This record gives sequence, structure tokens and C-alpha cells, in this order.
Amino acid sequence: MKILFTAKGETWESPMDERFGRMEMSVIYDEESDKLETVSNSETESMEHGVGLQTSKKVMELKPDIVITGNGAGQKALDLLKRSNIKIYIGAGEMTLKEAYDAYKNGQLKTQF
Repeated sequence: MKILFTAKGETWESPMDERFGRMEMSVIYDEESDKLETVSNSETESMEHGVGLQTSKKVMELKPDIVITGNGAGQKALDLLKRSNIKIYIGAGEMTLKEAYDAYKNGQLKTQF
């Protein structure tokens, strides 16, 4: 399974980014290979509108099975993600990536979709 975290760093100890559309970066954890991959989201910094949709399209290209974030995606972005069957888990905004992963595994995060 591939899990995408909205993150403010590249390691398990990095803080989660509570934002979805304007997240600093995506960190993808592949449970099969036990590897982390980082993808920057810096192109959204200069955007005024449509950030959530742009980020959703980028997330869909990365093909994760689930996304773990803080506050979740906005409605338009969520509608797009629903078509891809990517599950969104929210409530991890104040955690590190490792804490968010453990919370997901223990059923402690809420689903947005």
C-alpha cells in the first residue's frame, strides 16, 4: 500500500502539514518496499486560486492508496479525489509523520472520504 502524507519535511520525525492544497510537500511511504519518497508542492505557493484542484491532480498522478493530512481537502478537490478512490484520513495536523502513521494503523484518524 502507498500512503501519502502532507508534510513539512522528508523524514518520519518531520511534522505533518495540516494543509492539503498548500502542503509544503508530499511524502509517500510504500509499505511493500519500506521506503519514503518526497515530492515538492512548491508550485502552489504563487497560486491564488485552484490550489486544491491542482494538488489533487498531482496526488492522483502519484497514485497513493490513501492520503493522511490534517484538515483535509476542500470540496472541489475532494470531489476530484473521490473519483480516484483515494481514501482521505484527517486529524493528523499536530503529529509527526511517524505518529500519523501509527494513528492510522490504530484506527485513530477520521476519514474525510
